[in-house]
Amino acid sequence: MFERFSTGARAVVVDAQEQARSLGHRYIGTEHLLLSLLANDDGTSALLRERGVTVDGTRSAVLQYVQRPPEGLTPSDADALRAIGIDIDEVRRRLEENFGPDPLARPPAEPQRRRFGLRRTRRSQEPAGSPRGHIPFSARAKKVLELSLREALRLKHRSISTEHILLGMLREGEGLAAMVLARGKVDLAELRRAVEARFRDAA
Repeated sequence: MFERFSTGARAVVVDAQEQARSLGHRYIGTEHLLLSLLANDDGTSALLRERGVTVDGTRSAVLQYVQRPPEGLTPSDADALRAIGIDIDEVRRRLEENFGPDPLARPPAEPQRRRFGLRRTRRSQEPAGSPRGHIPFSARAKKVLELSLREALRLKHRSISTEHILLGMLREGEGLAAMVLARGKVDLAELRRAVEARFRDAA
């Protein structure tokens, strides 16, 4: 499927992983795709900004719903703990009261020295405890990408653009991205019409 993605759409999918990593999340959800769309600075992000949706506002809203998980804890682990009556956010709050901020994080690794000095990488700017390596897509994020393909086929477009990803997100409608947009008083049906009008104007 990814061979049908435009350069911009591929960049959004790749950057969604970095958005998740920067928040310390061990999965890529619809919210990370939304953040990546906003950071992409093209026509799709302009449509969102026109409706008052910003990167900073979206990040804040996401963090209200999904806190940074403790080291080694996945969203499914947190759900399993909640199912047996353990609220991980309450556990974290109590630990922080007694032991200070981020008590479950691993101590920072010693920087690797090279013969000709320290090597500076992008990781040095990531929060402590950020996940390394490949980050998997959540089921809802996969559904958004699948629906973006369906939207492109429905509109008889040869490739999948960032606009199709947004349409897929709106069509999925139940992920955190849609929840954040609705909470920000964005009319999802009107936004869908605006995206489709953009395609018609470009034709």
